[in-house]
This record gives sequence, structure tokens and C-alpha cells, in this order.
Amino acid sequence: MIPNLFSKLRIPKKLPKGMQKAVEKLRKSKNKEDCLRKAYNILTKKYRGYHFRTYIRFFELFITDANKLWNKSGFLHCTNMNYLMRILLVKSGFFKENDITPKLTLIWYKSIHQYLNIKINRNKSINVDPCGKVYGIKFGDFAHGFH
Repeated sequence: MIPNLFSKLRIPKKLPKGMQKAVEKLRKSKNKEDCLRKAYNILTKKYRGYHFRTYIRFFELFITDANKLWNKSGFLHCTNMNYLMRILLVKSGFFKENDITPKLTLIWYKSIHQYLNIKINRNKSINVDPCGKVYGIKFGDFAHGFH
């Protein structure tokens, strides 16, 4: 089974140095939504998702070490990028694990894709799909179908 697709990987106790610096910046956020936007920006500046690379770099799906993932740049699978997002949000102190729900959708109606639904408060949640940004998917939306 692909790690982190149908279940959540454990949040590590110790973070890579660069990731810890990012968390410290996130802790200065005004509120949950501000923190989420900042985490989204951190990840989308460093990583991208590409449909074709999902297939040719399939075995990278099995990398579950936060150090190895954080030290990469460029392409990351959606599950790996979402794992890093969960780590940033939970370690920021603004979010709990149960505020973050992984969701699945189909891209091109044939390829499984993961995005996150983040609970901001009792009445509001925001979808985030950092992998989709390279394809024009905006903050608050997620890739699906041919979109």
C-alpha cells in the first residue's frame, strides 16, 4: 500500500533544521487561516507536482522520512507534499491532527490524487492542494477531473 494515501503518517517529534525555522515563522501567524496560507506558500515555493512525473518517479511515493522529503526541492508527490503540510500545521500550534483531513479525487478521471481539507473553525474549512498550484489550482480549490 502507498504510505500516507489512505492513512496518516506519524508527525515526527524532531524536525529538520530548515523545517523547524519554517515552523517558527508560522507560529507568528495572526490566526489559523493566516498560518495555513503561509504554510501553503512555503511549500509551493519549494515543491511542485507534475502529472507525468507521478508515474516515472513512482517509487518516491514510498519515501516517508520527513528529513529526506524536506531536503528535496522541485517535484514531490501529492501525498508527500501533504505530509509536509500536516507537519507544518500541527507543529505551528494552530492546528490539531483532527483539523486536517486527507481527501481523494481523480485527475483526468483516471489518476488518484490527494488534497487536504483543513478545518479553520466549526463553520469553515478550506481545501488546499499545493501540488495543483503549478497547474493553476488556487488556494481553496483542488485538482479534479480535467481541472
